[in-house]
Amino acid sequence: MIDLRSDTVTQPSPAMREAIAKAPVGDDVIEVDPTVDALEKRTAQLLRKERAIFMPSGSMTNQIAVRIHCKPGDEFLCEEGCHIYNYEQAAFAQLGGIVARTLPGDGGVLKAEQLVDKIRPENEHLVRTRLVTIENTHNRGGGRLQPYDEVVKICNWAHDNRLRTHLDGARLMNAVAASGIEAAKWSEHFDTVSICFSKGLGAPVGSALAGAEAVICEARRHRKLFGGGMRQAGIIAAGALFALENHIDRLPEDHAKAQKLAEAIRKTPGVELASDNVDTNIVIFNVSTDTGTAADLIERFKQRDVLMLAISPQSIRAVTHLDVSMDQVIRACNVIRETAAQRVAS
Repeated sequence: MIDLRSDTVTQPSPAMREAIAKAPVGDDVIEVDPTVDALEKRTAQLLRKERAIFMPSGSMTNQIAVRIHCKPGDEFLCEEGCHIYNYEQAAFAQLGGIVARTLPGDGGVLKAEQLVDKIRPENEHLVRTRLVTIENTHNRGGGRLQPYDEVVKICNWAHDNRLRTHLDGARLMNAVAASGIEAAKWSEHFDTVSICFSKGLGAPVGSALAGAEAVICEARRHRKLFGGGMRQAGIIAAGALFALENHIDRLPEDHAKAQKLAEAIRKTPGVELASDNVDTNIVIFNVSTDTGTAADLIERFKQRDVLMLAISPQSIRAVTHLDVSMDQVIRACNVIRETAAQRVAS
């Protein structure tokens, strides 16, 4: 099978498994797990923040960040297609009593001028605006890379208006690879940054939240509250640490594979790219009604050993990653062309 459903489907390599097997561990709740400690320090160094904390998932790092920056009855500003709003069960409302105010972006990209009049006046009838969140790269935007200059403008505006900023950087290292801008440069404009190890970096599990020392101390309390305290967590932290040390420089390979997919889709009747901009490793394309539904087409792909994900009745997502070779991507391109063409012809 050529599995393009997500970059979360990657399997640990033999070398990563060896690192996991040999990892020194301790109880990370009551003392220090040396491998978790090493991962947290490496992440803080990468993002040039005072401290980082390891957690089971990006949903947890995002939700704890929102909870730290906002109190019950506060609101945060976000792009309407972002992961925090769409794919985390509105945990900010369920667990924190916090409200999201969504703004329409262009493929997941907001502009600073969209935010200037969105801060609520200080009034006992109104929620308080506290936070701005940005997702980079943007999942529903097809792996869209946020324009760096616009990110700086948004964050400067937020801080000038005493708002806090959080970066959902689940695929931040893909943004680094695509832009040539180092992770610390992206990170410096945000009060907190979440980074995921189990997507393009290929670790089995885990994310980290980075920020100032006091913020991460508070995050540790919330991690305990949310059930995220882990004991001998070095077993999984070792995979994340291996990924940071070995899998960052190869990310442009995944982007080249995505470009190959995009090229095939452009040339195939019956399917069309949702956006002509394919910045990183995610390709979203629409299926014409003459070709059928997304569910129908991915079933036909599956019969030819190619897996993709239907994300709406007429839209499909394909994600490249380290466990899919360029030769396999070329094979998937042929399947796309032949399968879609057959359906159009029928």
